[in-house]
Amino acid sequence: MRTLTAVVLASAMALSLASAGAKDTTTIDEMHHGGLPTGSMTQNPQSHMFEGIELTEQQRQQMRDLMQQARHERPAVRLDDIAALHELVTADTFNETAIREKAENIARVQVEQQVEMARVQNQMFHLLTPAQQATLQKNYQQRLNELRHLSNLQSASSLQAVSSTSSNQ
Repeated sequence: MRTLTAVVLASAMALSLASAGAKDTTTIDEMHHGGLPTGSMTQNPQSHMFEGIELTEQQRQQMRDLMQQARHERPAVRLDDIAALHELVTADTFNETAIREKAENIARVQVEQQVEMARVQNQMFHLLTPAQQATLQKNYQQRLNELRHLSNLQSASSLQAVSSTSSNQ
């Protein structure tokens, strides 16, 4: 069951990355307004990294240039791997070894994409003034606290569901 869950999650992430990669342009303006194609804040807390930071036009242009360069250097999502994984999942017999291999290939590409994005975000961070960096850190802490709160709410509701299921038996 764990393997199947991992496969389903890997294929879902791969498909979301494929759709993210299909978008032609992502600018710092979109990042500034929370429009990264990688999903919501709970899926990717870094997607709102520069939200609330007032940027100069020069900073915006430098960040656009960094994003443009990163877009050209980003490893491509291999649709062949996604299709092959789907065929393995829907096959008559379950081949854990083949599924694991495909899922690991997809995960490697995702890791490379995350490393590249972190590199670009680091470069962008160093374009900010000390005051802007402080604002970014404050915003990050606030978002992290919100995510912790959401996580605690989810854990509590999961425990309640398990508890009510147990008491009904």
